[in-house]
Amino acid sequence: MAATESKKVNSENPAAAKTGGKVWFYSLLLTLQYGAQPLISKRFVRREVIVTSSVLTCEAVKVICALVLMAKEGTLKKNYREWTLFGSLTASGLPAAIYALQNSLLQISYKNLDSLTFSILNQTKLFFTALFTYIILRQKQSIQQIGALFLLIMAAVLLSVGEGSSKASSSSNPDEILFYGIVPVLVASVLSGMASALCQWASQVKKHSSYLMTVEMSIIGSLCLISSTSKSPDGEAIRQHGFFYGWTALTLIPVILNAVGGILVGLVTSYAGGVRKGFVIVSALLVTALLQFIFDGKLPSPYCLVALPLVMISISIYQKYPYRVKKKQM
Repeated sequence: MAATESKKVNSENPAAAKTGGKVWFYSLLLTLQYGAQPLISKRFVRREVIVTSSVLTCEAVKVICALVLMAKEGTLKKNYREWTLFGSLTASGLPAAIYALQNSLLQISYKNLDSLTFSILNQTKLFFTALFTYIILRQKQSIQQIGALFLLIMAAVLLSVGEGSSKASSSSNPDEILFYGIVPVLVASVLSGMASALCQWASQVKKHSSYLMTVEMSIIGSLCLISSTSKSPDGEAIRQHGFFYGWTALTLIPVILNAVGGILVGLVTSYAGGVRKGFVIVSALLVTALLQFIFDGKLPSPYCLVALPLVMISISIYQKYPYRVKKKQM
């Protein structure tokens, strides 16, 4: 009966059916990109590649993609006429600077963690997103959501202990794994939560489109990153070896893929909201585990096997049981 009613609604509203098709298409693409990104970055980005060069190139690709998409949908001229510097800095300045730092931390972490551990630890950004949305937007969480966030923290602790112990007996330095793998991805998760809450505020108050915010944040973030190269080790490396030191033609694959992922995140959120994005994240974890087994022949560690269902359950509960305002009885 419900299926019949759904088909009837879709037949009466072709626009809704078309939007539903876009949601599934963008969600599928984002699932594949999100799940494959750590593995592809690890394979195609050499350790000699300067992190700042890959981040700046990724931001440039995002700007180009967003401008092309705005031109295609016919909003480029309108956004250009209405754009102001003050409005751009207010809506996108701080999130852009935060995301630029976050991307650099993620690039460092890619090289020092296995793909599945990286992907699961990266999910702790949901906890910090919830925290900062409460602080900034005063959005409360249900009891089920709070429980789900505690499950997520447990999974992160398991992975931190498991990753350190599993690498301690190998040739890798466990301290290097902790400080250049686990710590950067967790700090990036904190920054991601803060920036996500700020972007949500900008979207609700400023009514910015996802494409316009992508352009603004990429440009501002790039400028912040470029200014930091005057004293950073990456800046010195660029001056000494050149911007594309360590690059090969294959390095462009993860860089472009990461840029496309940034566009897709905005589209999925715009068309489907946080619920569908949560399902995408869960599905991406499975994609990461599958790809790591197929291409590396590496089975997940016992800690990962315990943490993975915890992450999946926590995200599912968090998305399924949102906070609802209790109606006052008369």
